[in-house]
Amino acid sequence: MSELLQRVDAKGVATLTLSRGSSYNSLSIALMETLISELDLIDNDMSVRTVVIKGAGKGFCAGHDLKEMLDSGEESFYSCTFNTCSKMMQRIVSLSVPVIAQVHGVATAAGCQLVASCDLAYAAESARFGTPGVNIGLFCSTPMVALSRAVSQKHSMELLLTGRLISAARAEQMGLINQVVPDDELDLRVTDIAILVASKSRKALSIGKTAFYLQREQPLKEAYETCSQVMTENIMTEDAIEGIDAFITKRTPIWKHR
Repeated sequence: MSELLQRVDAKGVATLTLSRGSSYNSLSIALMETLISELDLIDNDMSVRTVVIKGAGKGFCAGHDLKEMLDSGEESFYSCTFNTCSKMMQRIVSLSVPVIAQVHGVATAAGCQLVASCDLAYAAESARFGTPGVNIGLFCSTPMVALSRAVSQKHSMELLLTGRLISAARAEQMGLINQVVPDDELDLRVTDIAILVASKSRKALSIGKTAFYLQREQPLKEAYETCSQVMTENIMTEDAIEGIDAFITKRTPIWKHR
């Protein structure tokens, strides 16, 4: 792995650690490209059924590397930064397995966007979240895309317009994260959840995740038509047949992940 990103696999879970701890894991172009490449590898790795994204050092992710951006001063560099970030967030959503954010310290701007883009998110009690771009004259427009899809309009606008950091407890109330966890229990809690999700059929997880994001943007009638077709295709898979038979015969299913 790159010095920018570390990967450890265990029990069907691939843990990806952002490793720019000295800069609060700010998202340089190199780090984002490395994460995209690793997600591409994971998408074709049948041994992986869940991904955890976490940060090294004192925080999860403080957003874009503003120093890198200012040092360049070129419009083309800015464009590349934001386009690469957008590609990375979309890759998380399109990944065939669930992605869990494990948050400690700060998750701000594009770091908050990263949390909002993941399928699940768990945070330490001391964690803080925010989109403070408005404080420096740079409205968090790309983080807004993920944020406005993860939480309600009023909550996302509160974060975007005030630029204030909120507590993990407030983030849980908003629905930005699934659960607040005592700081010293965060690793264990995320590991337990990740292993639980990884114990399911990879085929079912992939079908379900894809359908979730597809139907969410559809009108009600179209969403039901889509998901009825998805259910029909799902029930014909080997794992669904195995799972139903295991349920009826009261045994543990043996997944083939197809």
